[in-house]
Amino acid sequence: MASLPILALAVASFGIGTTEFVIMGLLPEMARDFDVTIPQAGHLVSGYALGVVIGAPLVAMATAHLPRKAALLALMAVFTLGNLACALAPSYAWLMAARVATAFAHGAFFGIGAIVARNLVPREKRTQAVSLMFAGLTLANVLGVPLGTALGQAFGWRSTFWAVVGIGLVAGAAIALALPGGMPGTRGGLAREFRALGRWPVLRPMLVSTLSSVSFFTVFTYIAPFLLTVTHLTPGGVTGALFAAGVGLTIGNLAGGWLADRSLMRTVLGSFAALIAVLVVFPLVAPFTWPALAVLVLWSGLAFALVSPLQVWVLEAASDAPNLASTLNQGAFNLGNALGAWLGGTALTLGVGYAELPALAAVVSLLGLGLAATGAARSLWPSLAASQGRS
Repeated sequence: MASLPILALAVASFGIGTTEFVIMGLLPEMARDFDVTIPQAGHLVSGYALGVVIGAPLVAMATAHLPRKAALLALMAVFTLGNLACALAPSYAWLMAARVATAFAHGAFFGIGAIVARNLVPREKRTQAVSLMFAGLTLANVLGVPLGTALGQAFGWRSTFWAVVGIGLVAGAAIALALPGGMPGTRGGLAREFRALGRWPVLRPMLVSTLSSVSFFTVFTYIAPFLLTVTHLTPGGVTGALFAAGVGLTIGNLAGGWLADRSLMRTVLGSFAALIAVLVVFPLVAPFTWPALAVLVLWSGLAFALVSPLQVWVLEAASDAPNLASTLNQGAFNLGNALGAWLGGTALTLGVGYAELPALAAVVSLLGLGLAATGAARSLWPSLAASQGRS
């Protein structure tokens, strides 16, 4: 496999994942520094997600004509400069603006990066290549977030952003040296790409991507209080549990890519079905430490086993409009992040307990499974799909 170029993409995704998620561990320091409340500081998280959702189509259009390597280098420059602005931010408003600007590079980088990764390898290894690139994002949760949080707590939150600036410089250099040139941008025009996005076979996997993310973040956003109040872990135990979950989602991401190269739709359907079963079991074992940790790791792995298969499903459905579709699917995932956090928070406000959140997530996953099954019918059971089409 074209390991060095994909490794360069993984390093960049590690930096992007770190800057997205590490801020949650630095909110108390930021709130104190800028004299705002922690909920106000928390808007820096939603501001970033909003930046991804809004920026994805805008940046996709702006970079569509560029060669892939040039587009990725430009996006890494935006990412690095954005984190530099965060490190130097003199006010809360400046930091918010810098976070949103940085987020604009997020969706387009993963969208274009997924196209590049799958084009660097033989067809039978395409989903594995995408999952290897996304492995940087999952490793950010295992290593980047805890290390970045510890660095910020020890030397001030700005030091974390300076470290991410360094990662951005290393990733940019790696892309410049390792990625081959000669991969052109969109040649058929953006109008054709927008027309392609209006087709239901393209919109369907994007909606499934959103539902998968809603399901995960309905629970994961509140996993710390869940583990504290339901499983009765200590704060140190919660840290260890989150590390284990990070390992689970990293393994799941790689396993999902490997399985999807053997059967894309069976991997999507099987992952959703297993995910629903695990979410139903989760509340039953949650009061017991070791079973709860085992289910937590399994749940994390199954949730991220869907990421690269869903990204490749979108790319295959929009083969005549890959640039915009791949980037917008990243916006779909991030929209799901925000909706999942909102859904879980609303349920808690209405009196639902932490232990009931997995059941709510299971319902969302069931919707995702049903929608995915309608898309799988034609590829897995063509005779059934044909008979339905004639009826």
